[in-house]
Amino acid sequence: MNLFNVYQRFNITPVKGEGCYVWDDQGNKYLDLYGGHAVISIGHSHPYYISKIKKQLETIGFYSNSVIIPQQKELADKLGKMSGYDDYQLFLCNSGAEANENAIKLASFATGRKKIVSFSGCFHGRTSAAVSVTDNPKIVAPVNKTDNAVILPFENITEVQHTLSTKEVAAVIIEGIQGIGGINIPSHIFLNQVAALCKTNGTLLILDEVQSGYGRSGKFFAHQYTSVKPDIITTAKGMGNGFPMGGVMISPELEAWPGMLGTTFGGNYLACAAGIAVLEVIEKENLIENAEKVGHFLLSELSNIEQIKEVRGQGLMIGIEFEQPIKEIRQRLLFEQKIFTGVSGANIIRLLPSLTLSMEQAESFIEKFEQVLATSVVQSN
Repeated sequence: MNLFNVYQRFNITPVKGEGCYVWDDQGNKYLDLYGGHAVISIGHSHPYYISKIKKQLETIGFYSNSVIIPQQKELADKLGKMSGYDDYQLFLCNSGAEANENAIKLASFATGRKKIVSFSGCFHGRTSAAVSVTDNPKIVAPVNKTDNAVILPFENITEVQHTLSTKEVAAVIIEGIQGIGGINIPSHIFLNQVAALCKTNGTLLILDEVQSGYGRSGKFFAHQYTSVKPDIITTAKGMGNGFPMGGVMISPELEAWPGMLGTTFGGNYLACAAGIAVLEVIEKENLIENAEKVGHFLLSELSNIEQIKEVRGQGLMIGIEFEQPIKEIRQRLLFEQKIFTGVSGANIIRLLPSLTLSMEQAESFIEKFEQVLATSVVQSN
């Protein structure tokens, strides 16, 4: 059987990971500044993370949500305490798309409304409702198209006010920081205004922190640079450090009823072990503070490089925009300097490394990046 060919892949086969490094099957060592789409939060193969999952696997690995799984409550308590949302409720699932799907469904249940507002440049997942509010027509199949999805211009509060005033909108969903859209940070003014309009019009506010959450921004959640307290927060990516898991954090004002949401694999023993280990390592190793410190250094250093059009980001979620396509730069970073980076569109390099990235590793990247830029001719794709 052949694999369904939907991915554009580099001809590299990683076989080992440790901290911020991966090794391929040819013995080459790479500095990983992408973390597999912001998934690697506490570093590859963290020994405590491995031991926690291994210990759980040796007792029981899985049972469904038809029984009590104490590790779910342990995870919820740790997440609530560390995020500052200890009065919220947690629904566990398996991915960011699934988290957003359930958040949208929950908002519709709670309000009795159908419409969902999102913003230009957004990405919320590839499943039914999540992809309908994602601003990429190419991945929206005919079955996903719906008038209930309303995508408004980013940072246009007038359009938000007009749309919400109809009293037909169940929720506004917005990323703490737009990832695939190019590392675009909603202004404090805009986010606060959106939150206020939601309350005025009986609309719920969903903060999609799937990529920007779990300490990546230098706060536990990116929206915590503001005073906004959303009704629902979605999380995934760094939540499991590579183990598939997602979560929906839900205001205490929203009540559950049996069967309202459900999942077979969400919140299983192994996922909870991974999630608990991630939180414990983040806390013990002060990784949120490290993300803020090292991210500030990178943003400062990158802003001094004249070839760069603009640098955007918070913490270790950084976008480096050029006037022209960056295909050659990114390929040279990977194949000559052995550095993994990400991309957004044709002109933006994304950095989403592990929160364990050291100052020395950041300095090494800046040095090698400048070497590449000094001898590169930026080409179109």
